[in-house]
Amino acid sequence: MNWIILVIAGLFEVAFAACLGKAKEATGTEVTYWYIGFLVCLSISMFLLFKATQELPIGTAYAVWTGIGAIGTVLLGIFVFKEPASFWRLFFLSTLIISIVGLKIVSH
Repeated sequence: MNWIILVIAGLFEVAFAACLGKAKEATGTEVTYWYIGFLVCLSISMFLLFKATQELPIGTAYAVWTGIGAIGTVLLGIFVFKEPASFWRLFFLSTLIISIVGLKIVSH
């Protein structure tokens, strides 16, 4: 169950990064709504990370949480914000995924 909580925390990390990206593109009062979304997603992500680390090793949990956030944010950048999807960017993204899976396999 703690691994599921950790994955959800990572997804909320992606969501708060998305809110920052959208706030950068927004104008007027819409910017405020994106920053509120950022704070809400940040709070949920941190709370869920805290809950997951009650049972999971902190080093592994934090690495997985940041990895999920990094992978999700890169994919969000490519598909939503039209950032480049170069060979090397995707290559290193795949090494990050392999590393996160490896941490999960070797952690109890």
